[in-house]
Amino acid sequence: MIILKNRILKIAVVLMLNFTLSICILIRTTYAFGPSSESFYDGIDVSSWQREIDFAQVKNSGIQIVYIKSSEGFTLVDPYFEQNYSMAKANGLKVGFYHYVTARSIDAALRQARFFVSNISGKNPDCKLAMDFESFGDLSVSEINSIGLAFIREVERLSGKEAIVYSNTYTARTIFSGELTNYPLWVAQYGVDWPTPNGKWNSWAGWQYTSMGNVPGINGYVDRDQFTEDMFLSSGDKPVPSPDEPVEPDSPITGTTTIVIKWGDTLSGLALKYNTTVAELVRLNNIANPNLIYAGDTLIVPTRETNPGDTSGATSDETIYIVKRGDTLSQIALRYGTTVSAIAQRNNIRNVNLIYVGQRLIIPSTSTSTSGKIVYTIKWGDTLWSLSRRYGVPIATIVMQNRIANPNLIYAGDTLII
Repeated sequence: MIILKNRILKIAVVLMLNFTLSICILIRTTYAFGPSSESFYDGIDVSSWQREIDFAQVKNSGIQIVYIKSSEGFTLVDPYFEQNYSMAKANGLKVGFYHYVTARSIDAALRQARFFVSNISGKNPDCKLAMDFESFGDLSVSEINSIGLAFIREVERLSGKEAIVYSNTYTARTIFSGELTNYPLWVAQYGVDWPTPNGKWNSWAGWQYTSMGNVPGINGYVDRDQFTEDMFLSSGDKPVPSPDEPVEPDSPITGTTTIVIKWGDTLSGLALKYNTTVAELVRLNNIANPNLIYAGDTLIVPTRETNPGDTSGATSDETIYIVKRGDTLSQIALRYGTTVSAIAQRNNIRNVNLIYVGQRLIIPSTSTSTSGKIVYTIKWGDTLWSLSRRYGVPIATIVMQNRIANPNLIYAGDTLII
């Protein structure tokens, strides 16, 4: 009798555990931010940072999919792109491509999409084309989504292939929205057992779960990914066609110049200002840690021929302004105490009635007005006391002329009449 009771108790415990497990699985399936399919594929994503890769070893280690960086911005082709593509294909790996977007306007997004498709034309990707848009500068959320949507739509139109959004969890949750969320998501989130829900996408097609992966055949760290079937193209194995229009090139690099790093500068900000990329600055300056630069050090930056919208020639006395929705040249000129013709001439603008959201303008340096007063653009580190000493004007006069409520509070980018 005792033995029978023990057996009944054990059966009851097993049944209870199975019931509890079933409930847990049901809850997770219903509420979790899960994969878009039940099949998983081990993957990596690579660029020139990995340099020489032995794809035979990579394949033998169990990796099934490799996403390869194609390009960045308007003109930068990853130097290992061709080699990575040919060797990955030769070793039977499934291949996808991604482009790092640096556009600051819809027009720029369309140009970068054309450059991306032009670079991968003739290739046979197995996986959807990925948009890597993660550096936004001063763009608003609305501008970011408009630019991202313009890029990804143009990529699909030109290539005839499906596209996917790559994003970290924060951007996916707080920035990307609207029609961008109709595209599959390749999410980056490290140090977690499972990607966390973001309230916009119901599932993920790819999960980049670490940037410090180790894979045989690759020296150093590499991004590791879990991919689902939703990463694969459904449009067959036809090669990517060449765009039907030529890609408008960016202004060519003509040489280099040396600048002095200022407090608050970052490589990404300087790359935008000088119309280049972080990777190019790292290469030119042999920088070991791109996140660590010091005020007062010198930095080599590339120089280019002057084109409309090119702000790489801005001097230390000039201001870089990013055009926002609703801006006109007359409003910008009034704000900075200059003239429409001066801004147009400085930026090679032919039609003063046509400027674009995200366009970067060089605002000419301080000029003297007809009344004899100086219109000065405040720079980082300026104080009313330092400006008073520089121009020999009492602080009280500057405060009164500019109706300054708090003399201890002035802002870089604002203008003062001195």
